[in-house]
Amino acid sequence: MNDLTSARPRSLWRQRDFRLLLGGRLVSQLGDQLQSLALPLLVVALTGSSTQAGIVLGLQTVVYLVFGLVAGALADRWDRKATMLWCETGRGVLTATVPVAAAFGVLGMPQLYAVAVLNGLLSTLFGAANSSALPNIVAKGDLTAALGAVGAMSSTLRIVGASVAGIVYTLGRMVPFAFNAVSFLASAASLWGIRAGFQQERAPTPATPRELLADVGHGLSWLWRKPVIRTLALLDAGDSLRFGTGFLLIIVLAQDLRANPVQLGIVFTGAGAGALLGSLLAPALTRRFPLGALSITMLWVEALVFPFYALAPTWWLLLVVAFAESVVSPVYNVALDSYRLGVTPDAIRGRVTSAIDTLTGGAAAVGTMASGALIALLGAPVLTYVLAGWLAVLALVATLSRTVRTATI
Repeated sequence: MNDLTSARPRSLWRQRDFRLLLGGRLVSQLGDQLQSLALPLLVVALTGSSTQAGIVLGLQTVVYLVFGLVAGALADRWDRKATMLWCETGRGVLTATVPVAAAFGVLGMPQLYAVAVLNGLLSTLFGAANSSALPNIVAKGDLTAALGAVGAMSSTLRIVGASVAGIVYTLGRMVPFAFNAVSFLASAASLWGIRAGFQQERAPTPATPRELLADVGHGLSWLWRKPVIRTLALLDAGDSLRFGTGFLLIIVLAQDLRANPVQLGIVFTGAGAGALLGSLLAPALTRRFPLGALSITMLWVEALVFPFYALAPTWWLLLVVAFAESVVSPVYNVALDSYRLGVTPDAIRGRVTSAIDTLTGGAAAVGTMASGALIALLGAPVLTYVLAGWLAVLALVATLSRTVRTATI
């Protein structure tokens, strides 16, 4: 093992810079959760059209997929801290225009479309810089524990966020947007207070479009020459395809069991609780077991548990299945992210991270878009077994792959 797993992690909670980074991220994440519920409800209230609500939400995904690779290249060229500060400030100002326009009675769909696109651009660029900065904020021996802590806090927020979002929206349609605007500015303030450098010493450099494309190509070339990262990224894309399809599938299965909206929310809360447990276990399991074993185990557990979504006779058993399936993924993700961030040179970390996120995010988006048609064509129970079979194929490929079996952190 190398320093990443052999070093004894120091207490992260005594590290001021990590507390500021995590605190800012959580405040911003809570604001995003509040707005993610409020935005489609606002669009429906303004237009009466659920189609337009879907378009507004879909725009952010499209922007992410189109701009992701370029954002990674920019994050590697520009000063990461300054980039993140400008992105958070920009998102705060853009979001604040929504309640301001509503107060003056001039809020309309063109503005909401523009805010969605511009926020999508800034969010994508922020994410590329943010994911690349963590190894420079904490010591290498603390990286696994830091990723586990980030996952645990995010999962906790995910559990309570939906309920809080509903309550906040009842206080007023613009309250979630006002809160989110403030949360972006609070995140920017926390980033400003971090003393550690966000990247290794190098001068920020501008780039022509041709140079940016060359940067993207260099990052993809480096990624392709790393068999462990490349193989696991492709397996993750296959798993993300199933994940995107599975979200609507679980909703339909719960409705077939006559689950009401509150009970459906509890099912997904169970998934969040499972993810929280997995995040808490991740640092210890990552130090004890090799990356390949964790990858293979995750895929087989998902493949064996997934059919029970179709077999569950009551909605609360769906909750048990969602909890069980959600435990393993955070453990593997922490192990994989620890490995990838540890071995990727700082100068290309944004490009490599963005390439993988674009691949897996694109696969999830394809699964989400295809889910409705597949459910209509096959029926929810049959599709459940098809997806379980797909997971079994991925697990078998991982098991037979020497690259995966021998992967260690």
